[in-house]
Amino acid sequence: MQVKTQILFMLYSMTGFGREEATIGPYQLVAEIKSLNGKQLDINTRIAPALRPYEHDVRVLVTNALVRGTVELNISVKQDGVSKPMAINVQLALNYYKGIQDIATQLNLSQDNILATLMSMPEIVAPDQENLKEEDWKSMKNAIAKAIDNLKNHRQVEGQALQKDLENCIANIERSLKEILPFEPLRIERQRSKINASLEEWVAAANIDKNRLEQELIYYIEKIDFSEEKIRLTQHCSYFREILSNAEEVKGKKLGFILQELGREINTLGSKANDADIQKIIVDMKDQLEKAKEQVLNVL
Repeated sequence: MQVKTQILFMLYSMTGFGREEATIGPYQLVAEIKSLNGKQLDINTRIAPALRPYEHDVRVLVTNALVRGTVELNISVKQDGVSKPMAINVQLALNYYKGIQDIATQLNLSQDNILATLMSMPEIVAPDQENLKEEDWKSMKNAIAKAIDNLKNHRQVEGQALQKDLENCIANIERSLKEILPFEPLRIERQRSKINASLEEWVAAANIDKNRLEQELIYYIEKIDFSEEKIRLTQHCSYFREILSNAEEVKGKKLGFILQELGREINTLGSKANDADIQKIIVDMKDQLEKAKEQVLNVL
């Protein structure tokens, strides 16, 4: 008899950090990647000159793994403990020298520090563009992939905390909805008494059409009834939990849309409440809703 293992699908945060170090032949690679929340995937890279020919491959690696978020990737490569060896472009330096010498002669300027000037000119000193061996690149690619995996693990840990907070917010909204129930009969009776008192003040009791009054009361009570809003609010909370626990890894946008619907129902409850005690409960519900919205912004 096979025992089925229950799989718990966790929420992923868009916030995370990953780092990986690797020694590959004469090279020492350090890859650091961090991410923050963002509507789409936005990748910013700073990579060592030796890896620039592979920048597209690096971006594909990140794109396939992370899907959403503002991502910053830094990759440094040192050789034998120092940064990439530097090379001097002698031919370019000679061209610069001729031009500087001609200008100095025409303007009768001193040529004492011409070497320092040359060394500061663009592209005179640049990293030595020695091509990586294919096997070295593959090893570096694996190290970068491990850094991305470490980031995803961090995102999962952050996501677990987000999930607990969101579940608490939804539970508090549902709890507040139940707290409204005892006030509903009192609210309707209070409105009935208020209307009767106003009529008796302005119209003689003998002149009141009881049948018409009852019709008007029914119409008014129906206008302030929020049974449908309570039902829809309960359904939205259930759907939020369903999306929160399903197997879909990227669900932040869906959760955000559901919270918008929750907000509409809560606002309608508040506008129909016409009761101070219920309004206090509605304020608590709105507070929990805003907390949930802030948290959802970080959900993948």
